[in-house]
Amino acid sequence: MNKWIEKSIKLANSQSYLDNLFEVYPVVLNLDRNISDELRANTQTVFARKNKKELIKELLKFPKFPIDDPYVASIRRHPHLLDKNPETIKRIGSRLLSIGMKNIMKLATKPKSSSRQFGNAFQNWLSSFEYPILSPKEFKKYNGASFLKGSDNELKKFAKSELNIKKLDRRPDFILKVKNKFILGEAKFLTDYGGTQNNQFDNALKITKIKGKNYESIAVLDGIVWFESNNYMNKKIKKFNNNVLTALLLKNFIKEN
Repeated sequence: MNKWIEKSIKLANSQSYLDNLFEVYPVVLNLDRNISDELRANTQTVFARKNKKELIKELLKFPKFPIDDPYVASIRRHPHLLDKNPETIKRIGSRLLSIGMKNIMKLATKPKSSSRQFGNAFQNWLSSFEYPILSPKEFKKYNGASFLKGSDNELKKFAKSELNIKKLDRRPDFILKVKNKFILGEAKFLTDYGGTQNNQFDNALKITKIKGKNYESIAVLDGIVWFESNNYMNKKIKKFNNNVLTALLLKNFIKEN
């Protein structure tokens, strides 16, 4: 087991791991999505008429469609499909009518998930470090520890052009420079086991295999991955030999490199 994985497991299972992690990934209370009075009134009118197609048309104007259905995205992007697919409209419309107007409004105005903010949260936390975040030109010249400033695409471009990394499928979340060594990193907060979370976990581990003469890579993982279980994540991380660590150890990692 990699030493940083071992340290991360130990830290995560000690006192106050989640308490301390809140500094990295704070949960911001989101407000309900705003719906205009006119849109609410129009929706109530077509609902009362039980007009399925018109109800769907009104609800497509909402920032969030009230029910999850894989066909809604196509209809939202291509409204002409409303007139060409009566059975689909009947199916979706019937479901909407069955849940009632009160539940439609409740689901359509539901706040965004707090976990969706976590990507920005990690970047904001990095800016609180004592290490500067520099433009590419400054970054290359700076002798101390520093982070590269830029969007995901700009970081990927730097990795390909400056570090000569030809095969880079994923954009790094950050690029760190310590002395003359560059470190590409991907950061993830894993909230549960299975499905999409397992895919994010696997993708984060893939970046750690990118290594070269003057660069290497790390995965900064937090959440459920570090807790003892028979689940896929925990079993795999214990057998993994590349650098994976909790964000709470990132400063230690920098100091040791």
